[in-house]
Amino acid sequence: MFTDPIADYLTRVRNAQMAGHKVVEIPSSNMKKSITQILYNKGYILNFKFEETANNQGNIKVALKYSAQTKLPAMKKLIRISKPGLRKYSDSVSLPRVLNGLGIAIVSTSKGLMTGKKAKQSNVGGEILCYVH
Repeated sequence: MFTDPIADYLTRVRNAQMAGHKVVEIPSSNMKKSITQILYNKGYILNFKFEETANNQGNIKVALKYSAQTKLPAMKKLIRISKPGLRKYSDSVSLPRVLNGLGIAIVSTSKGLMTGKKAKQSNVGGEILCYVH
């Protein structure tokens, strides 16, 4: 049992990128599915697939994205912000801008997971899960 499944998700993706893997498999949860969907919509990953397993938890297969010329990963940094020991919350006015608008902050709000920019437009605050750039 993991104490922080989101940190495990980010670490698996980070490690797979450093090793140059094309696909990474991650145990599934609703929050991880939402994070994967956001990363796909923002163009940080190529594709993903949700698979059912025998234990009914399921897996997420994520196809990682690399630059065609330089072979560098599309995600330079994945940083976990809110941790189980120290939660970070923000209201809609003071949501952070990541890399002056070039990155995204993934925020858990009362209306579900969304990017910091969308949360600001929807005028909702929440827990800042991670930064991606």
